Amino acid sequence: MANRLAHATSPYLLQHAENPVDWWEWEPAAFEEARRRNVPVFLSVGYSSCHWCHVLASESFEDEATAAYLNEHFVNVKVDREERPDIDAVYMEAVQAATGQGGWPMSVFMTPDAAPFYFGTYFPPEPRHGMPGFRQVLEGVQAAWTGRPGEVAEVAQKIVRDLAGRQLDYGKAGVPGPEELAQALLGLTREYDDRHGGFGGAPKFPPSMVVEFLLRHHARTGAEGALQMAADTCEAMARGGIYDQLGGGFARYAVDRAWVVPHFEKMLYDNALLCRVYAHLWRATGSDLARRVALETADFMVRELRTKEGGFASALDADSDDGTGKHVEGAYYAWTPAQLADVLGAEDGELAAAYYGVTEEGTFEHGSSVLQLPKDGPVVEAGRIAGIRQRLLAARAERPAPGRDDKIVAAWNGLAVAALAECGAYFDRPDLIDRATEAADLLVRVHFDATAGRARLSRTSKDGVAGHNAGVLEDYGDVAEGFLALAAVTGEGVWLEFAGFLTDLIIDRFTAEDGTLYDTAHDAEQLIRRPQDPTDSAAPAGWTAAAGALLTYAAHTGSAAHRAAAERALGVVHALGPRAPRFIGWGLAVAEALLDGPREVAVVGDPADAGLARLHRTALLGTAPGAVVAVGEPGGEEFPLLADRPLVEGRAAAYVCRHFVCAAPTTDDRALARELGAVRS
Repeated sequence: MANRLAHATSPYLLQHAENPVDWWEWEPAAFEEARRRNVPVFLSVGYSSCHWCHVLASESFEDEATAAYLNEHFVNVKVDREERPDIDAVYMEAVQAATGQGGWPMSVFMTPDAAPFYFGTYFPPEPRHGMPGFRQVLEGVQAAWTGRPGEVAEVAQKIVRDLAGRQLDYGKAGVPGPEELAQALLGLTREYDDRHGGFGGAPKFPPSMVVEFLLRHHARTGAEGALQMAADTCEAMARGGIYDQLGGGFARYAVDRAWVVPHFEKMLYDNALLCRVYAHLWRATGSDLARRVALETADFMVRELRTKEGGFASALDADSDDGTGKHVEGAYYAWTPAQLADVLGAEDGELAAAYYGVTEEGTFEHGSSVLQLPKDGPVVEAGRIAGIRQRLLAARAERPAPGRDDKIVAAWNGLAVAALAECGAYFDRPDLIDRATEAADLLVRVHFDATAGRARLSRTSKDGVAGHNAGVLEDYGDVAEGFLALAAVTGEGVWLEFAGFLTDLIIDRFTAEDGTLYDTAHDAEQLIRRPQDPTDSAAPAGWTAAAGALLTYAAHTGSAAHRAAAERALGVVHALGPRAPRFIGWGLAVAEALLDGPREVAVVGDPADAGLARLHRTALLGTAPGAVVAVGEPGGEEFPLLADRPLVEGRAAAYVCRHFVCAAPTTDDRALARELGAVRS
């Protein structure tokens, strides 16, 4: 019998609709029920492609006895962290403060006033590896609630007070300068894994935003060490098991420091960010590997994540049916030598095993291996390996596929729009620009409500219908970023206009008078604390995403208000960049753009003039950090940068300005390329 979650739109919540647990969504009625019954609230937060979320569900939430205990002694609330990142952020901060660690599934026990007093993540059904069993935890919480209510209330009140005292104020920290960015580079150098690429140890996450900073830093300063770390990290990831050697696209992270065995879920935000940064690496170096990975990742997103409405789904699960009815992590992706031979025959199977690093012992579980591209693998004729790859891909398609979370998240679709638009422009793939435009159109049609007095962006949609949860700061920043990239590629000023709407809302609804940013709008639901996280983790923080969009929009329009807001927002980079550069990568990348200008490029000409297309492409391929590009006819009204920009001797021309100083216009694409190269300082 279905519970209340049967009416949810979130695929993650729908996965729990048949649980015997009497789940509620996060809503006032749930807390009113807890107050009426005088019982605590059990908050369970996860997401659809989370492996351990599925394990906890199968072990405990699907167990009749455990469910009965939960229903009797708690009001149980289930939250999809991807739909409600504000709730996730507030309670994850409490979990991390109390336990020193966090993750998903997140388990929080709260008073009916939503004040937390006990925390955890995954709990096994029975005590194991030093962890208490879930039933033990439930009984302990229930005993404390009924036997020591004063103590529970005191703990909850202290936690809420501590969280309230954590408000951040970086608006007065000042704009980051060359010294702070040099210190950030030095800090990254200390944490760099010079054997395997990337930063830190296991588990190792793809550092897409840090790589973007390294590329921009090299472009601005000429620091070869920054470019080398970026290139070597990207090559190591592309050769590793974290990258899908058959279908393209990246898994969430590697469980080891050598990128061999991934945690197999594939997230839209990772693939959008990595697609874009590999394209930027190609732009900086001409690397064939970077070009291939960027295009394969773009094609993966279009092929496997695109929905019929034109947007991009959130994720593919880590688990899938192993052919016996049992869901196993990595079953879709791993191979044994025998499986290769079954598909390819003995000779090609042996070759594929050597080429992809598949061994008899296995690199994964049960003698299976995750495909890699070892540097010491055999040299194989390109046509032959392409045929092998296609046959393996076709055979894999016959396996039960991982589940897909079909909800559209505004922020992550904004990242995808930027990546696909730029890949399409760089690699002469107009189909990718079309897919980016269609996703942007969906965001406008479905997610953006322009009603006067209540303009807002919806966080999610599904099947072409907007969800009821309001967008958070990252949605506004990342969607604006996507629209600005699309405007530069297509020359359609409407995308600049939409970005302007969103950046105005960032200033009006998410920014305090001193420039401090919040993750939720002024009129959003009030939680025990207004969430405010400036650190870049899996994707750009709302704070740094907003800073980047504000800066780019200011460069396009000359808006002093947007420039000032961007500079105030970047105070967080001044404060955190030298101390924690791995966790402020996008902020550092935006700061590089600020230091370089960013440069403003106006390309004017007759659309029929081939010179216009050459100059436009050259401008897009410039490596100057965060350079903005406007293209159109002389005096065109699509972009403010086109005003008072005439042709030169009747020919298409490019104008480059930086720090209120403009160079002479040029009709020569080679001269423009030199102008948009690095400034050595």
